Amino acid sequence: MAEKKPFVITINDKDYEESQLNDQQKILINHIADLDRKIGSTRFNLDQLQVGRDAFVNILTASLAQGETE
Repeated sequence: MAEKKPFVITINDKDYEESQLNDQQKILINHIADLDRKIGSTRFNLDQLQVGRDAFVNILTASLAQGETE
């Protein structure tokens, strides 16, 4: 049977096993991890919004240019 490896986190170039952390430190690590996920998701959403905005600007610009040539 495979041996379970302990959870290790590196903070400021120092490794800590989960057993070395108190409950408050574990909660703080969970908050940090959750915020990192939310920041990544927000960046992803911002990229989508920016591309969508750029598409609308391009459509508007093309429409204005077409109106000038008519």
